[in-house]
Amino acid sequence: MDQLLILTAVIVACSLVFDLINGFHDTANAIATSVSTKALKPKHAILLAASMNFLGALLFQGVAKRITDDIVLSTTFDLPHVNMQVVLIAALLSAITWNLVTWYFGIPSSSSHALIGSIAGATVAAAGFSAINKTGLLEIFGGLILSPVLAFFVGYVVYTIIKFIFKNHNLARANRNFRLVQILTAALQSFTHGTNDAQKAMGIITMALIAGGYQSGSDVQTWVQIACATAMAIGTSIGGWKIIKTVGGKIMKIKPVTGVAADISSVIVIFSATLLHLPVSTTHVISSAIMGVGTSHRPKGVKWDTGKRMLFTWVITLPIAFALSTIIYYILHFFVG
Repeated sequence: MDQLLILTAVIVACSLVFDLINGFHDTANAIATSVSTKALKPKHAILLAASMNFLGALLFQGVAKRITDDIVLSTTFDLPHVNMQVVLIAALLSAITWNLVTWYFGIPSSSSHALIGSIAGATVAAAGFSAINKTGLLEIFGGLILSPVLAFFVGYVVYTIIKFIFKNHNLARANRNFRLVQILTAALQSFTHGTNDAQKAMGIITMALIAGGYQSGSDVQTWVQIACATAMAIGTSIGGWKIIKTVGGKIMKIKPVTGVAADISSVIVIFSATLLHLPVSTTHVISSAIMGVGTSHRPKGVKWDTGKRMLFTWVITLPIAFALSTIIYYILHFFVG
């Protein structure tokens, strides 16, 4: 078996591991509000999230194409001194490492930031900054930066509207009804997560297949979609209780009505990004939506220290992933070439 095929197989394996980890790292956010309000039992929430993530991952591929086409210039694949398989393996190992570190400490960091920063870092190490698709990368960064700001704003507006509509209703009864609505919003939240987050590993595998000469266009092959969707679903079924604990209770005390508002807000932002083929951080979006809802509900009830801790992690993820993937690339390049 030749080296190229072996390296491509390693990329596929690492991509599926990344998706599996992403499943219990990021998907926990999608069900955190419904679990914290006891709208769903943890086991039921995980099964719901796993199935809806699988469905969302199968139905879309626009974000995957964006990852394939808009981070690294296609001409880089043909450079004789650049082994793109090694670049992609370094990027995946870097993103996986950072995801595991932040998961261990229960910090809802961004898998998207980790992966995109890692791809950029490994590519620069292999071929210099000229290999980066600067226009495409700036668009991706714009989506990553703008989406949590929009989520905060949408969360604030959505909860303000809900408060106005239900201002004369009995709060206890309203919360019972909203607890039922949360089942639907948790399903939608998980579906939109699959439409965006699962696409990123698909994009990496497609890049590897193009670089290896196994396909020419950026369309995602059916087996890649099914494999990534399955890995994401399995990861979701494992659960990410540390992340659920942080998102579901350490940002603000979530009630069914605020949980529904946060879910609806993040669904609007994430699915809009999917339709625009923009990869966004579901972690950033969901956490920011919760903070926006909390600000509309009662600003003093938001635990801003947790928000600051998350913000710090979000800010450092890109440079750390960039640096880590650079180091891993040089180590792999030394042994593989």
